[in-house]
Amino acid sequence: MKRVLSIILFFLMAVAMQPEAKAQCAMCTANAEMGVKNGNTQTKGLNSGVLYLLAAPFLLAGVVGTVWYTSYRKKSTPNVA
Repeated sequence: MKRVLSIILFFLMAVAMQPEAKAQCAMCTANAEMGVKNGNTQTKGLNSGVLYLLAAPFLLAGVVGTVWYTSYRKKSTPNVA
């Protein structure tokens, strides 16, 4: 259990210490650049929205992996009486 908690803590720290990422499709980038040229500040919100949508599948995979790991771990341990 201690090892699992340390691995989770490591990944949380690795995610928290990442620099700000800017991820957009080509069409969104073009629209955002045109908006910035016209004095619009919606680009930051667009970047945040894209990153939010990107994080959802990774969080789902992490939860499924954790549930699978814990259920597999319980089945593989022998019963000592």
